[in-house]
Parts: sequence; structure tokens; C-alpha cells
Amino acid sequence: MCRILLVRSATPFNLIDHLQPFAQLSQGSREYQGHGWGCSWLPLASEDATGWQHYHCIDPIWQDNLQQFGRTSLLLVHARSAFRDEGIVVENNMPFTDGESVFIFNGELRGVKIKSEGRIGAEKIYNYIRRMDKGDKCLALEKAVSIINKRTSYVRAMNIILSDGKSAQVSSTYNEDPDYFQMHRKSSNGVDIICSQQYPGETDWQKVSNFHTANV
Repeated sequence: MCRILLVRSATPFNLIDHLQPFAQLSQGSREYQGHGWGCSWLPLASEDATGWQHYHCIDPIWQDNLQQFGRTSLLLVHARSAFRDEGIVVENNMPFTDGESVFIFNGELRGVKIKSEGRIGAEKIYNYIRRMDKGDKCLALEKAVSIINKRTSYVRAMNIILSDGKSAQVSSTYNEDPDYFQMHRKSSNGVDIICSQQYPGETDWQKVSNFHTANV
């Protein structure tokens, strides 16, 4: 399944500083993560652009030019491992966005019985969460995950990161293979990172609790 990453920082950072290790861990993953990738970030106040900026590519992240990006203080990244190698088109690459929030997902659900629109399962989950949003995104995410769990025959894993640029939320659920599906977190010097796995060569990361939904 896919690899996902969130980086929030009190001070600006270069995207490549996190895209590079993320590309490395994606390339070295035991499951193929090369069905395209994407990222969303907020531009700095000194830049002309406003609102979320997005980039999607059908090539594997480790084959793309990661030096093309500038600086930000909030970044979400997704490297795709398409379920059954199906639907491999750039339109299915996350992050997904509605213009306000940005969504990335990693997992596999079987026998899902919810009414929601979307080209692929991840987009249906995102739209389902949006329907629950009455102003508290963490509550909406927690409620949606709870309902989806009850209406799914088997949740192999369901890891979600969501952000509207002002706040960010994470939800982690898995019922097997914690070595692969458990999320990891590192916070130091004003930088908060949540990733599918710790960066290569680093060991000082904390594990995100299972069945856990929270603001980050």
C-alpha cells in the first residue's frame, strides 16, 4: 500500500529536505510505491501564490526532479501503490483536495458499504469525511472512521492525514502487519513529521498509536 507524509514547521523549510528521504523510503519499500506521486504545500507569505499549491506526477517519486520545488512550512506527500495495479492514471494520485482541505490515505478496505462518490476507494473515503464536517475536522474524521470501520467487512489498514492549512489531523487504524502499517512521528526544533515509516538512517522516531485519531 501507499506511503504518506506530513511535515509542519514553525519556520520555512526546503521541500527537497523531506521529499528526498521520502523518495528513498518509497523506493526501498517492500511493496512497490511507483504508481505515481503527489504533494500539496502552502506557499510562503513572501511568494505571489496564495492557497494550496499542488503537484502530481505519474512517474515514481524517486525518478522525478525533486529540486524543482521551493520552500514551505506545511507539506503533505503521497506515493502510490495502486490496489491490484489498477487505475494507474495521474487523476487518481493523491493528495486529493476540495480547495480548502487536503487528504492523503494509506490502507486497504474490503467489503465497504458506504454511500460516497469517487473514482477510487480513497476518494470515496475523503468525500465521506467531508460530509461529516460540521466545523470540527478532527471530530468529522473520528466519526467517519468509526462508521467506515463498522460498515466494512475487513479493514486491513486505514491511515489518513487531513489538513485545511490551519490545522492537521491524523487517524491510524490497522488490523495486521504493524511493521508496515504503523505510522511514525518525530517532533523536534519546531518541526513535526508524521510518516508511514521513519526516514532512512534515523532511529529517534515515535510510533503513532493504533486506533488513534487526533489533531497534530
